[in-house]
Amino acid sequence: MTTAINSGGCQCGAVRFHVEGELGDASVCHCRMCQKAFGNFYAPLVTVGKAKLTWTRGVPKFFQSSNFVRRGFCGECGTPLSFEAPDGVGLAIAAFDHPERITPRIQWGIEAKLPYVDGIASLPGEDTMADQNAASFLTHLVSYQHPDHDTETWPPEDAR
Repeated sequence: MTTAINSGGCQCGAVRFHVEGELGDASVCHCRMCQKAFGNFYAPLVTVGKAKLTWTRGVPKFFQSSNFVRRGFCGECGTPLSFEAPDGVGLAIAAFDHPERITPRIQWGIEAKLPYVDGIASLPGEDTMADQNAASFLTHLVSYQHPDHDTETWPPEDAR
């Protein structure tokens, strides 16, 4: 899949990671536990495999979601980050700085797949600024989200 160093982290930048080496299998899980852990239709995850995972800024907090699995998340902003089981660690694909480089290859937990998920791609799509009711709000939006790269100067001055 992907080699070299892949970095990522949470929305606020309090927790960052590097994965050095080839990532393992990428998948989405539809099980109810993953839906709740991600607050979403499913959880997109990629296994660390034999690569080396290093938490480079902060460390996740953990919730023991079952007798075998604990899930890591940022204790400041709540971003889901990891799925840790006896057979290895998975990381949230969208937490990577370049999630477009990681393509899921299989779906798990399809017995809990929400009935409308497969039809989402056929819904009409619009650019964010096409919403005329929100456009004025969005033109004044200042993001405090951590950028998709490592930086020593975070958060921005006006967010402190």
